[in-house]
This record gives sequence, structure tokens and C-alpha cells, in this order.
Amino acid sequence: MNSECELRVLSIQSHVVSGYVGNKSATFPLQLLGFEVDTINSVQLSNHTGYKVTKGDILDDINLRKLIDGLVANNLHYYSHLLTGYVGSPSFLDEIVKLIPILKEKNPKLCFLCDPVMGDDGKLYVPKELVEIYKNKVVPLADILTPNQFELELLTDCKIITLNDAKVAIEKLHRQGPKTIVVSSIDIENKLTTIVSESSDKNMIKIDIPKIPITYTGSGDLFASLFLAHYTLQNNLKYALECTINTLHSILSNTLEYGSAIKDETVQAARKKELRLIQNKKIIENPPTLFKAEILT
Repeated sequence: MNSECELRVLSIQSHVVSGYVGNKSATFPLQLLGFEVDTINSVQLSNHTGYKVTKGDILDDINLRKLIDGLVANNLHYYSHLLTGYVGSPSFLDEIVKLIPILKEKNPKLCFLCDPVMGDDGKLYVPKELVEIYKNKVVPLADILTPNQFELELLTDCKIITLNDAKVAIEKLHRQGPKTIVVSSIDIENKLTTIVSESSDKNMIKIDIPKIPITYTGSGDLFASLFLAHYTLQNNLKYALECTINTLHSILSNTLEYGSAIKDETVQAARKKELRLIQNKKIIENPPTLFKAEILT
């Protein structure tokens, strides 16, 4: 097969030696679903920050530029998709902005999915300078945007309390450029809701899921990679959302069950919460049908 016909993703996000977040969380599911995946690590850490000790490095714009220059020099920069997640420095994010036209010159049909990882539950965990870069430079270039509720508020300066608030914020984001917006989680009336919206359609699609009592680091990265895959592979947006959510919820539920069964007190709590991706290979390949989405007019 000609390389320019392949589903090939350049994934730029965090990396951990042990565990599953960032590129470690995204690569395996994408490969299982038929995508070639090349990775660039925005940060390289021993493990995620939920552990008692974390060691590693944050990459900067010079590091990224060298890697891209090498790909371009060898004509290796054809990609069908660009996926970005956690970025630890403003200069690195600015360099991603410069990278997009390079990749789109090689493939004008490149689809850019941006997961604007900035924080959650009202807490910012990236340098505050990144917020303005996302708002002013990155969002207008994105084809697909996958913020959580807090990130949607940051990007739109809209407080989200009701479902209608979310609709207003999503419409505001559409006007800034992204064709497809997926709000990965909105906590309204004590239930979690995921909403997907396309600027070409006045209807939005939502799916409600029961809460899992633990927050899993890397679940947002897994969500973005699953949606990228199913959005590409399925001809039906509603079905793509259902496949994404049912896969994610099943993996989290199985991870919860596994962690609860570990009684060894010497095992760190963070270790018990590492996503069980390899063990859920069959679920990734064939998602169950647990939750159905509905269309909001």
C-alpha cells in the first residue's frame, strides 16, 4: 500500500516509562484499530505525577524542531492525522503551531485532533501562559477539539452549570474554527455526560454514563485516541461516540475491579489505578454495547 493512503498518526503528548498516560495510553488502542502511530514526547517521565516520586524532563521547542527537521529531510512527514495532548511548555506548544502548516503542505487533508490538556475539576496543571496560546493560536487550527468541562470553560470564558451553558460554549468554539467538538465529560446533575457537535449540523449528540468513583490518570488521553479512531473508521458520528464511550467505560470498570482486588499494602495507590489496556485488547477491538447516545435538537 502506498504510504500516502495509510492511516498514519503523529501523536505529540506526554510519555511515561512505567504506566499508561499520554502516548503510552494512546498508541496501543490506535494500533489495534489499524493506525500506524509515530510519537513525539512533550515530556518524558519515569511515571505520572500521582506517584510519590516523579523524575524526568520537559522538552522544548528546539527538541521538537530537530525531530521534525529530521522527518522532513527524509520525506517521512506524511500523516493522515495529528494528535496532540499534554504539553509542558509554552515554547513547545508554539512550535506545534508552526508544525501544522508543514504537515498540511505535505497532506492538505490532514486531520488535526487537539486535546487541550490544561486541567480538570477547576485546577490548572499547566503553565497559565498555555491557556492563551490554545485560545488564540491552536483552537483556530484544530479540526477536532476534545476539551473536558473545565477546559471548555477556559477556552470560552463561559461558566458551565447547565446543559444549555455547554451548548452556548460549544457554539462559541465552533465560531473559532473547529468543525467537530467533543466535550469528554460534563458533570451536571450528578451524572457525567459526553457531548459531540459538528458545525455543519444544528443537532448535538450526547451520551450519559454512570460515574466511576475513582479518577484515572490517562483516561482523557485514551478517550481522545479512541474518538480519533472511531470518528475516522465509522460513517456514523453517533455510533463513533458510542464505540468510544463503551470502550472507555469498560476499561475503567475493569481497572477499578482489578485495583480493588489488590490487598498488598506495599503497592502504591497510583499503581493500582494504572489503566488495564493490554488486558482489555478484545474490548478495544470489539466494544460492547452498554450505553446509547441520543440526539439533542
